[in-house]
Amino acid sequence: MTLRFGVIGTGAIGKTHIDRITNRLSGGEIVAVTDINQNSAKSAVEEYGIQAKVYPDDKSLIADENVDAVIIASWGPAHAESVLAAIEAGKYVFCEKPLATTAEKSLEIVEAEMKFGKPLVQVGFMRRYDQGYKQMKNAIVNNEIGEPLMIHAVHRNQSTSENYTTDMAVVDTLIHEIDVLHWLINDDYKSIQAIFPKRTTKALDHLQDPQLFIIETQRGIVITVEVFTNCQFGYDIQCEVIGEIGTIKLPEVPTPVVRKNAAISQPILQDWKDRFIVAYDLEIQHFIDSIRKKGYPEGPTSWDGYIAAVTSDAGVRAQKTGQKELIELKARPEFYKSKNSPIQNLMS
Repeated sequence: MTLRFGVIGTGAIGKTHIDRITNRLSGGEIVAVTDINQNSAKSAVEEYGIQAKVYPDDKSLIADENVDAVIIASWGPAHAESVLAAIEAGKYVFCEKPLATTAEKSLEIVEAEMKFGKPLVQVGFMRRYDQGYKQMKNAIVNNEIGEPLMIHAVHRNQSTSENYTTDMAVVDTLIHEIDVLHWLINDDYKSIQAIFPKRTTKALDHLQDPQLFIIETQRGIVITVEVFTNCQFGYDIQCEVIGEIGTIKLPEVPTPVVRKNAAISQPILQDWKDRFIVAYDLEIQHFIDSIRKKGYPEGPTSWDGYIAAVTSDAGVRAQKTGQKELIELKARPEFYKSKNSPIQNLMS
């Protein structure tokens, strides 16, 4: 069985997914594409030499009987309606983060999926597939550092575009730490606070940068995350978990060590697509393989997307108030947690 994909959104991430499914992964084929910019959709078909139909919008693409699954890589605020339409049509969904831009819409997706009665959705939290994070997860599960007490994480980008705003530090950037750290320690969040340090002169006038977030979990673990989106020197992702008897740190990405001019140097990656290229490949391959073998996706679920959205909403409130904001989740439905449920999420 070849899984036939329709791609909604042919910008940077949409094109990379078309490329990996067409040229690197097995078991999938791109048969349809759409983008609000029709020229972008047409150029993607031409660039990758695929036999895919170009649709005027997401609804007509989803309605195509030849489409088994959709990849949603459009603008974040458009995700929810595309996901809901795909669920209604009984199509599998791989949705790039965010699942939805509000907790309410995320919960609507959760309820629609449960009403359908079968898992259909996987959210694109690719860091769970990164080898370094997987090694950290295994060490924590195996109690190699004892009970986790604190986490220090860093998310730095070289620079941002003009349309990047202060709240996007949460909804577009911190969102990755929100998911992967929750997964690492398997502990729900309790509160979040945003602190604005001295502002860099390298940021545009409308943007507060850097930002520091303090997150507390239900078991009392304290997490600090630095988000610095105009650090100038490169794309820098760091994470260290401090336990009762030891620590574990995310390994650096291997790059060549250069000895030259009486100095030793090592390049720093500049692009997030390069940093997590293997993780992106693995998550899409896992999506394809689990559907072909089990009949449903096994990766990060709609409920994971809901957790991220609730936490993200609280983070944006914390930016505005400067106070500690509570993170209040509804009880996890049996659909997403029971051993008897159709979901056996290997990433939990």
